[in-house]
Amino acid sequence: MKMRMFIAAMLVSLPPMALAVAQSTQEPMSRGEHLPRLGEIMQGKQWRHIKLWFAGKEHNWNLAAYELGQIRASLTDAASLYSGIPVNDVVTMAGPIQSIDKAIQSKNSSDFMKAFNELTVGCNACHRDMGREFIEIRVPGASPFSDQVFAPPATR
Repeated sequence: MKMRMFIAAMLVSLPPMALAVAQSTQEPMSRGEHLPRLGEIMQGKQWRHIKLWFAGKEHNWNLAAYELGQIRASLTDAASLYSGIPVNDVVTMAGPIQSIDKAIQSKNSSDFMKAFNELTVGCNACHRDMGREFIEIRVPGASPFSDQVFAPPATR
């Protein structure tokens, strides 16, 4: 019984210790051979950010939901693979992501645009917190994806 209590106490105390360690460096937590660099994960997220904007702007809610899911996955990957990402910033991104998801589900363009702007502000806050204020993200003005249609199939 005492051993179970000891193990339970250890398991409860490990996550806070892991978070403290996770905030200590910007080096990858694992030196795996196929580990993507943080910049590569963020570059992919930036492309998804652009695609999310144009999908929402064109009311292609299925594509917007897909891109949002990819952004969510890239943030999870970055936070789990790299230890220097401020945990508060990752948690702060949950609010705008939930707001975008809700706007997509309700197919509400104005809520989508507002939540997208909040997501963009969150990206820039994280960059500042990591000492990367020179990386500033904004709402896209033009699509670099000349080979992709963003309008939903029903309107083409």
